[in-house]
Amino acid sequence: MSTQTDALANVYARSLFELATDAGGTDKVLEIADELEQVCALTANNQEIGLFFSSPIIDKVKRGEALSAIFTNKVTDLTLRFLLVLNNKDRLDRLRQIEVAYAQLVQEALGRVEVNVFTPRAIDDASLKTIKRNVQEMLGKEPVLHTNVDPSMLGGVKLRIGDQLIDGSVATKLRRLSESVQSKGSMAIREQFETYLEDTK
Repeated sequence: MSTQTDALANVYARSLFELATDAGGTDKVLEIADELEQVCALTANNQEIGLFFSSPIIDKVKRGEALSAIFTNKVTDLTLRFLLVLNNKDRLDRLRQIEVAYAQLVQEALGRVEVNVFTPRAIDDASLKTIKRNVQEMLGKEPVLHTNVDPSMLGGVKLRIGDQLIDGSVATKLRRLSESVQSKGSMAIREQFETYLEDTK
């Protein structure tokens, strides 16, 4: 995903967020978030609907009519109008990225932060609680954790908070150890190695 595309999703998400805030404050903001999530789930779980949203072959006018027929009285007027705007601008294929950006704005408004947790294996509840506590102390916000398994990792944990990647993985520790070998004497190397062994127990 390019930076330009990310910026585009953020622009649409913020516009919708501001409209929702003006229309009904926090309650409306949360309602729109729920509706966007449901629409995205629908496109992800049904291949035909997903193609209907993203295919450039489908005529915009006909797709707009279909959107109105499908979602009228199923979602709020604001959500429907937003979908129709995306359709007219040929941006319906960006709906998932917009939904993610909108969800981040919602969490920020509620004093929360979205955190993606990457580990080589499924992580246990105790470790998740530790990560949540540490992130909350670091950021001063309540973290909303999303767990991801990345078998390519050698060990440890990586956290993605927005565009920032916090890497505490074994691979990073090995790289830092290698850099120490190149730049430090044998005593420092041994100390680094002993620290590494302690950290990975």
